[in-house]
Amino acid sequence: MLRYQAALAKALRDELANDEAVFVIGEDVRESLRGVSRGLAAEFGEERVLDTPISEQAFTGFATGAALVGRRAVIEFQIPALLFIAFEQIVDQAHKLRLMTGGQASVPVTYLVPGSGARLGLAGQHSDNPYSYFVHAGVKTVLPATAHDAYGLFAAAIRDDDPVVVFAPAAVLGVRDEVPDDPYVVPLGSGRIHREGTDVTVVAVGHLVHDALALAEEVAGEISVEVFDPRTLYPFDWELLAESISRTGRLVVYDDANRSCGFAAEIVATAAEELPLVAPPRRVTRADAVVPFAVDLERAVLPSRAQLATAVRQTLREEARP
Repeated sequence: MLRYQAALAKALRDELANDEAVFVIGEDVRESLRGVSRGLAAEFGEERVLDTPISEQAFTGFATGAALVGRRAVIEFQIPALLFIAFEQIVDQAHKLRLMTGGQASVPVTYLVPGSGARLGLAGQHSDNPYSYFVHAGVKTVLPATAHDAYGLFAAAIRDDDPVVVFAPAAVLGVRDEVPDDPYVVPLGSGRIHREGTDVTVVAVGHLVHDALALAEEVAGEISVEVFDPRTLYPFDWELLAESISRTGRLVVYDDANRSCGFAAEIVATAAEELPLVAPPRRVTRADAVVPFAVDLERAVLPSRAQLATAVRQTLREEARP
């Protein structure tokens, strides 16, 4: 059994050992604020574990250049809001270079955010979940819910020849799961059904998978809830979701990102257009607001299990609109 955070660390260590082209870069990665890269400088050398000045634009651009000449960079961002500073380097440079060179260039860079989302008292600038930005731009985007998937998806991201953003939710960094000793990957673009059901499909994103599973257990005597974990937000496993909807006919999306133009909105819209729903789909999301420092106000902004329970019951009472 490994904690989620330790699973990320194991995947990074295994990939450094497996491929000499892999290196780690970021602020204080030799000391490792989150523990993901702790001890790696001593094991693999400071030339492969690079501490940088506080300039996300500089070291993100540096990693793109290194990738273009055959290296595989893993960048650690200490908080998710720092992705906003490097957004141009990721989306407009690294992401587009394969297309703009007619496939002659690849940019294998992994952007790791080990602590995304809110956790009581982190306040406005430390509580973002900006994965919808990268899904919108078409950048490969990963959000593991368990330690097992954290290892497999992180390893797959490092091996991928395109840029991949990996969000590791702050709320599950300490959650334990079985992680095999031998290296493995979870293919990007493959979803996972954690619990089968027949009444309603709940698409739960990241740490909210655990909340959805808890609710499914609570209501098991009256409602059969299927819990679908996308794991990779882009590309999304539409085929597996279609299989799930074919069993349940109903959909609720549970997502800790802003409601407007968010990831949940895309899932709901596409499902309404293309899948055989028997009732209108619903979404339970974060409010369109900056996360406050006050804990009670933070809880009011974030999606809750009570809201999910209400949405599940509402969709079971409704029939499809003509």
